[in-house]
Amino acid sequence: MKKHMTSAAAIIMLGSLLAGCTQKDPAGAAQETKQEKFEPVTLKMYQTQGYWTEEDFKALILDPVQKKYPHINIEFLPKVSVEKAIAAGEDIDLVAVWNGLMPQYDDLGLFEDITPLLQKTKFDLSRFDQGAIDSVKQSTKKGLLYGLPNWVQLYALYYNKDIFDRFGIPYPKDGMTWEETIDLAKKVTRLDSGTQYIGLDPDYLTRMLTPLSLGIIDGRNEKTDVNSEPYKMVFETAKKIYEIEGNTPKEGIMSGSVTDRFVKNKNVAMLTTVNLFDKLIEDPNLNWDVAQYPSYKSKPNLYGAYDITITTISKVSKHKEDAARVLEVMFSDEVQLMGARAGKLSVMKDPKFQNEFLKGNDAFKDKKIASVFKSKPAPPAPPYSNYYAKSRSTLVSKFKEYAQGKKDVNTALREAEEWITQYIGSGMP
Repeated sequence: MKKHMTSAAAIIMLGSLLAGCTQKDPAGAAQETKQEKFEPVTLKMYQTQGYWTEEDFKALILDPVQKKYPHINIEFLPKVSVEKAIAAGEDIDLVAVWNGLMPQYDDLGLFEDITPLLQKTKFDLSRFDQGAIDSVKQSTKKGLLYGLPNWVQLYALYYNKDIFDRFGIPYPKDGMTWEETIDLAKKVTRLDSGTQYIGLDPDYLTRMLTPLSLGIIDGRNEKTDVNSEPYKMVFETAKKIYEIEGNTPKEGIMSGSVTDRFVKNKNVAMLTTVNLFDKLIEDPNLNWDVAQYPSYKSKPNLYGAYDITITTISKVSKHKEDAARVLEVMFSDEVQLMGARAGKLSVMKDPKFQNEFLKGNDAFKDKKIASVFKSKPAPPAPPYSNYYAKSRSTLVSKFKEYAQGKKDVNTALREAEEWITQYIGSGMP
């Protein structure tokens, strides 16, 4: 999953949380389970990127599963390439995958629709946020449910209170538009005592595209429409950020580490990006808080489109019902609450999961965490294309030329679309 996703560092007070989970059977009636007799089985779990750490896996998957289903052992292979495992004919039972990579791994014949299996095992999909389920389907070329959305990325506006206090400027408010956020940035972008303070760092261009469900290429028909009004609006809005004198980082436009600038250098007043909570508590001297992510006027209270980690059951698994039992436990209330307290945003629709987000750690007790949830994910974008990564780089490059005054917006977008179309036509992603 892209960037900044909360990792093992965010597993907060894990021992006590796990103890709290084990007070109760994580997925239901323990007596009924004991009456059933199962053959011992070892499932193999892979991931396409580093979504689960060893600590995550043990606390949120292995231990709860073995408590409910002692016959199931899970071998976690976090660093083994899924492609190499397929080529070697290895057993593959469970795979964690970012929704943006679904088309790529679908081409390997790894997935199938798990709806019949879930129906057979009486799995209750009505507990999920329907938008997240739709996003899983939307991320596939055939619109099928290949897996379940384990957690969703969040977007927020983080701000350095010391910078605002230094200049006597009120803190950011919830519900601001991009225009209001840019106006506020102008007031705190200053050169003071030899330090250049950056008023607003928007991270990367894609952060500003996804609230409009813009994915650069539609992975179903392999076509792009970046030379269009929605992309033009994003380009023009983003350029206003870099038109503020002194607001461009020394690394350049949309370059370098936004986390280092905000957390380590402490010279960024506002940062709009995804989940950074595990990074923010690494330095107790960082005086930060959080506000609602800025909205476009036409799309109030929406942040990025569903950016989710999906747990899938492999098409080639020989133990699909046991793999479904793993999902049963992973998506039980108890385990999902554990994940929420550890900083993983659940996609269950019951508000109790949001209410428990990051609870149990004093580092967050006075922070305005609830502000994050005043926005919702935007509607799912079309499935990603295998041509996405290089096309994204080209679009960002054209934006930089526009922001630097080297090209007008129409030329920049036209050239981007021409390059992407030609690239797709090459047939060589």
